[in-house]
Amino acid sequence: MTDKETRVLERVEANWSRELDFLAGMVKRPSLLGQEALVQNYIAQELRGMGFEPELWDIDHAQIAKAPGYSPVEWSYQNRPNLTAVWQSPSNEGRSLILNSHIDVVPATPEHFWHFDPWGAQIHEGRMYGRGAADMKSGAAAMIYALHAIKEAGIRLQGNVTVETVIEEECTGNGALATLTRGLKADACIIPEPFNQTLLIGQVGVMWARITVRGAGAHVLGAEKAVNAIDKAYELIKVIKKLEQTANEAPKPAAYQHHPHPLNYNVGKLHSGDWTSSVPSEASVEVRIGAYPGADLRASQEMFKTELLEGLKHDDWLNQHPPQISFYAFMAEGCYIKEDNPIFAPLAKAHQHIMGTEINRHVSTATTDVRFFELYHQIPATCYGAIGGNLHAPDEWVDLESVKNTTKVLALAIMDWCGVS
Repeated sequence: MTDKETRVLERVEANWSRELDFLAGMVKRPSLLGQEALVQNYIAQELRGMGFEPELWDIDHAQIAKAPGYSPVEWSYQNRPNLTAVWQSPSNEGRSLILNSHIDVVPATPEHFWHFDPWGAQIHEGRMYGRGAADMKSGAAAMIYALHAIKEAGIRLQGNVTVETVIEEECTGNGALATLTRGLKADACIIPEPFNQTLLIGQVGVMWARITVRGAGAHVLGAEKAVNAIDKAYELIKVIKKLEQTANEAPKPAAYQHHPHPLNYNVGKLHSGDWTSSVPSEASVEVRIGAYPGADLRASQEMFKTELLEGLKHDDWLNQHPPQISFYAFMAEGCYIKEDNPIFAPLAKAHQHIMGTEINRHVSTATTDVRFFELYHQIPATCYGAIGGNLHAPDEWVDLESVKNTTKVLALAIMDWCGVS
């Protein structure tokens, strides 16, 4: 351990209460889809207090729509900023690095299922509870305070570091995509997703489908002659689950060989009806579909359509009135990360020093923004973040000791990667 590394780790400890307050401040500012500006402004204020010059900017939709990896959206990007800040090295002789965190969170509803206030950032037995506490405002706090410790210790990095807090990782990834189309690139990228202090080495692809089922509505007094769209949606969902089962029974790629169920076809939204005493005429079902790395997503969409319609032929009504199937938002390719990814070494070395154990590697059945850096810009990237639980569920939590340790690991890895004067 060098004197410089010791000084940096001491600063992490000294700043821990401030980092904890910063994390709590982010959790207390809901950043749901379309409501990200409040927390982005809060982060910008924190960065200014550390001597950074953050830039808040709206995504240029026309620009990203032409870029590889774009996911089609149905909404505006006005007043929903990304945030970026660059720590310029005096020499710029070392390797550059991107630290990227998403700040968007999924809904916390129904909130009455929570035992803790989803926006309260309450601490209990070493954990902070709240929506986004783990996924992934813990990562934003760790990467920002890792840099803060380096700055306060008087360390001069030899490579530039770009800090990014982006929107829409949870539904498109277009926030991260926009940073790259804006020209913000580096020699490597670390995304501190809460993957229990492991290195990400692979992730699946993800698509979102919207399926509209037609019924034949009526007053409930004639329900026996009507066709209830909810009943038909139920038939549809049964076929979707059969398709999911078939996909997981098929031969698996080597990386997923020992995973019992890597591909999830999750029915995440169901809506139908507007009056209890009316037979509903329409139902809408939205599904998240997983795909292995390397899959052609357009071909996967067509196959899903074909197999779904084929599976509905047993139902006379659905066979004669096939549902409308469209795709929107997530159009995320899966990817593998090469074993010789150069950013692995500094993270593994720092983890060994802080945790006293060898680092484990993780293949995910979800997606992250890593794909943009790895697939389309050949920027070595991985995820390394805190320990958490109940992601996307009631009582989401993050282990606070792991947040501190992640901050220390990131600080040492940054110094190792960029070099110090």
